Amino acid sequence: MTETSTARMDSITAEVYDLVVLGSGEGSKFAAWTLAKQGQRVAVVERKWIGGSCPNVACLPSKNIIHSAKVASYFQRAAEFGIASSGYTIDMAAVRDRKQSMVKGLVDIHLRNFENSGAELLMGNGTFVASDVVQVEMQDGTTRRLRGKNILIGTGTRAHLDDIPGLEEAKPLTHIEALELDVLPASVLVLGGGYIGLEFAQALRRFGSHVTVIERNGSLLHREDKDVTEGLETLFRDEGIDLILNATVKSVSGLSGHSVRVTYQQAGVEKSIESSHLFAATGRTPNTENLGLELAGVELTDRGYIKVNERLETTAPAIWAIGEVAGSPQFTHIAYDDFRIVRDNLAGGNRVTTGRQVPFSMFTDPELARVGLSERQAASQGISYRLFKIPMAAVLRTRTLSETRGFMKALVAADDSILGFTAFGVDGGETMSAVQIAMIAGLPFTALRDAILAHPTLAEGLVGLFSSAPVSVAHDVKEKA
Repeated sequence: MTETSTARMDSITAEVYDLVVLGSGEGSKFAAWTLAKQGQRVAVVERKWIGGSCPNVACLPSKNIIHSAKVASYFQRAAEFGIASSGYTIDMAAVRDRKQSMVKGLVDIHLRNFENSGAELLMGNGTFVASDVVQVEMQDGTTRRLRGKNILIGTGTRAHLDDIPGLEEAKPLTHIEALELDVLPASVLVLGGGYIGLEFAQALRRFGSHVTVIERNGSLLHREDKDVTEGLETLFRDEGIDLILNATVKSVSGLSGHSVRVTYQQAGVEKSIESSHLFAATGRTPNTENLGLELAGVELTDRGYIKVNERLETTAPAIWAIGEVAGSPQFTHIAYDDFRIVRDNLAGGNRVTTGRQVPFSMFTDPELARVGLSERQAASQGISYRLFKIPMAAVLRTRTLSETRGFMKALVAADDSILGFTAFGVDGGETMSAVQIAMIAGLPFTALRDAILAHPTLAEGLVGLFSSAPVSVAHDVKEKA
């Protein structure tokens, strides 16, 4: 850009705000509400989803659908609980309507929060036209220009479609379209064995669809420990979900919702499979195009995410990025922590992303939850540990629930600190949080071992876990990977 054009841009007439935010997702909305309540003038530009993807088309709606599938599974198991059932049917329109009712309530809450905080919500497309000016093409056809003393980019990510011949033309379901199904698919091919694919695969199977998961790697969630991946694969096969592993998809033909064929290569042999529906869960793509980032001096990484430092500052002065678009771990709770980092740094602090815990829960049934190191990670880093592990059946509460599948395990350092915890079991995320709090407090594992926890609860299982005989791996970490 020439000096003349730069001067022209700097002279753009625009409304002045203390903070202009692109996107209204988790971190962005809390930044807007917080600073607006402090008396700052804040504008938030949102293209479509008020409150971001989590309350509209991601975390919360998917868990709503998953819970409906859990209820369906109880009908399937009615006799196990001593209940005589003459059968049942799945009304997918009603499942969808329950989800939509929840989403509407959440959006209403967000609208009230914007109103009560004083942050201005603008529905439209925002694009940089200068280093500190965002032009907004409003949904009502008008245009506004906003000059921000600080600008925060939180535009998130979207479902990624691999470059496979015929895939885009097949119009596959993503997590967004799957949430709107009002008729149960007869059969579904799920491309991808990650969190999103596995959650929806199990839910659709429990509603009654025939489900097949196609995964390019040799196991589901291939980065997790072997006992985790084996446990998940056994669970899925027990529920009647077909798994095609080590498979490279070569092409797709047909139209999802009618008839679709996937051709893949496995062990050097080309095969094909047909289904009524195709669900693509092959990763995420950052929403960075058509933002005018080059005019603002905001650089991208080689993977297309906004380049930030540990303070979440971009390569341009007074421009910050937050959440998934900034390459942060793709969890809503991490986006919220990103907000706290930016909030404190805007106030003159020096808060960073480095060294923070990244817990996660995958809401299959049973859940998979982990915080801290896995065995695989400890081995790759050469970190010695003692392994504590018990089956979920050893936690007596699971027997009252008839939910005994899975295990809990923890990695403990020589100084008795907890390095990591994994739960593959009923309400694993809740149990994980108890361990995480102990890790945050720097408590030794003995504090949980010696605690008096209520009986019969799932958290009580932590006493049993840390009272069990450890597997010594202090000199054998590589083999345990």
